[in-house]
Amino acid sequence: MSSNVLATDSRYESDLQGPGVAVLDLPAQRREATRRMEVTAQATPALNQMVDQTEVSIRVLVSDLIQLTKPRIVVMILVTTVATAMIAAGGPVSLGTLVLLLLGTGMVAGSAGGANQIWERVIDRNMPRTAVRPLPSARMSTATATAFTASMGTLGLAILWMGFSLTPAGVGLATWLLYVFLYTPMKTRTSWNTTVGAIAGALPMLIGYTALGGSLADGTGWLLFGVLGAWQYPHFMAIAWLYRRQYEQAGFCMSTTVEPTGISAAIQSIAGSLAVILCGVVLCCLSPGIVPAVVCSVAVLAATVPMLKASIRFARSRTDVTARRLLRSSLLVLPAVLAVVTIRVFW
Repeated sequence: MSSNVLATDSRYESDLQGPGVAVLDLPAQRREATRRMEVTAQATPALNQMVDQTEVSIRVLVSDLIQLTKPRIVVMILVTTVATAMIAAGGPVSLGTLVLLLLGTGMVAGSAGGANQIWERVIDRNMPRTAVRPLPSARMSTATATAFTASMGTLGLAILWMGFSLTPAGVGLATWLLYVFLYTPMKTRTSWNTTVGAIAGALPMLIGYTALGGSLADGTGWLLFGVLGAWQYPHFMAIAWLYRRQYEQAGFCMSTTVEPTGISAAIQSIAGSLAVILCGVVLCCLSPGIVPAVVCSVAVLAATVPMLKASIRFARSRTDVTARRLLRSSLLVLPAVLAVVTIRVFW
């Protein structure tokens, strides 16, 4: 029996080694596996580096696209849009409606900011505060910026039109055209660009107001427009003074470069502060109720008088210190006034 078994095993081994059957060579396989591991180990750092570079490039692109929209201005516009929408609606606005309105308005505003930077991409290289922007620093191509800006503006107008009505979309289009094709080229030609820019910057007030039931014939909407338009004078005159040398070097015609003593800028700051107070108080008095009107008017005065005082100090002593104090003061005034006049609607 044992001999038969041995014979069978022998024939089995012989069959395994016959034609067409590979004989396992373990040392050779180990050498091949080791070689592959070494190649993989050498390729992994390069692959990881490529992935890291791609991730960094994407982050830089997204950051540059956001910077192209002038996000600080967009945020300010969105804050005012919330207030004007609630004032027009006479109360709270549903979250879905508000998100849709902010999306459309923000896209139009961001598109206008991008178009402004495309227009000024060459002159921006002459000012340190703008030379780091995506276009003058050559981090982004003009074609990319143009495609992004055009797409965002078109989509924003479509949202305002289809989500609300033709009126807010029309106001949005007027804002874009005024800001891009009138205000932007005027910056190198006349100091009146500030006035045109203030109008363009205040028009979004009417986007939120007309989107939620307000009319262009309503005095309330234009008073809200007046608050934002007037506020821009003390705010931007302070900026124009602080960066007057850079503006002059770049070739911009600002009040502080055309009239370098700063007297004109100071007068406009005082006038703008007074106009904000007037528009805010009138808005408080429009709704019925004497006590609420008085309380809200006092609140408006408490919020705006510090900016008026800062404007007067700047007029008396036109220095970087007083201009910076005026700028800081102005940053608190707009949200405070809008908060008061919005609360007045509920009172």
